[in-house]
Amino acid sequence: MCYTGCMKTNEFDGRRLDHKTREKIRIRAVKLVEQGHSPEQIIKALGFHRSCIYEWLAKYREGGTQALATKPLTGRPKKLNGRQIKKIYDIVTMKNPLQLKFEFALWTRDMVRDLIRDQFSVKLSLVSVGRLLKKMGLSPQKPLHRAYQQDPELVQQWLDSEFPKIKALARKEKADIYFGDEASVRSDFHSGTTWAPKGQTPVVKTTGARFSVNMISAISPRGKLRFMTIDGRFNAAKFVDFLKRLIHNSKKPVFLIVDGHPAHKAKKVREYIESTKGKLRLFILPPYSPELNPDELVWNNLKNHRVGRKMVTGPNDLKRKVISSLRSLQKMPQKIRGFFREKHVRYITTEMSGA
Repeated sequence: MCYTGCMKTNEFDGRRLDHKTREKIRIRAVKLVEQGHSPEQIIKALGFHRSCIYEWLAKYREGGTQALATKPLTGRPKKLNGRQIKKIYDIVTMKNPLQLKFEFALWTRDMVRDLIRDQFSVKLSLVSVGRLLKKMGLSPQKPLHRAYQQDPELVQQWLDSEFPKIKALARKEKADIYFGDEASVRSDFHSGTTWAPKGQTPVVKTTGARFSVNMISAISPRGKLRFMTIDGRFNAAKFVDFLKRLIHNSKKPVFLIVDGHPAHKAKKVREYIESTKGKLRLFILPPYSPELNPDELVWNNLKNHRVGRKMVTGPNDLKRKVISSLRSLQKMPQKIRGFFREKHVRYITTEMSGA
């Protein structure tokens, strides 16, 4: 039970507090969650074991603040305990429903209700499920459309089998692994916020014209960044041009991992790769899986933290700012390596010191 044993950190042991103090802490924590605060953040700030907050929420849901008293009131048994609620939270926040054989790619109240029933043989109404999700600090979020198209089995196969094979081959051939991607920066894109009087939306002056700069880049876990701006639309010929630059002066073979863009799989590209006689290999990510590609983080950094915060006066000025920003990023290998520590791409650097 969390009433006595769970409140323990390196700084203090909650069991040394008197019963009344522990009761007040439980009630305060639950009320903060009801006000919209994150359960995980609250329990961390209070110094409790993370499972406690979910058990308190379960007790509160069943019996109100009285159920949080030091001596729990007798009555009907709670439907879900803290450990069970914690498991539901982990599943909903960390797994795609398709991985659990549901037919829909997004979590709904009906699906969570079925999940609770299948996992714990507990039946809840939709209203109760919605209340439970809210008390766990969850809210409906608008998903990306590609979530429907992604195949979780292919993603898992990439993580468990395909990429480990690529790493092993790269280690054997002493090759450098790069992840590549294309992107575009538009003149009317602006990021960030600014201070202004309440009720008065600030205006950012622009040229009034729309233009863009197309680019391709590739990054490695060692902190290397290679890039090229593209005039016009991206195609196989321009991709081959980038590939030539990528392997130029490289003393090691290069393994490049990209998405399934048609230009990446064009005949002209295949012929060029064959002509390198093993100096260059190309690998394709699972469809609709940009989260597996750390090069996406280069474009996010460029758009939201660099070019997107600057005033642009024309097409040439935009191109200069893009090139300047990417060159600056090239000089920060620690920043590039940091991209590979993000949660969704951390799989790349696991046991990868040699690649």
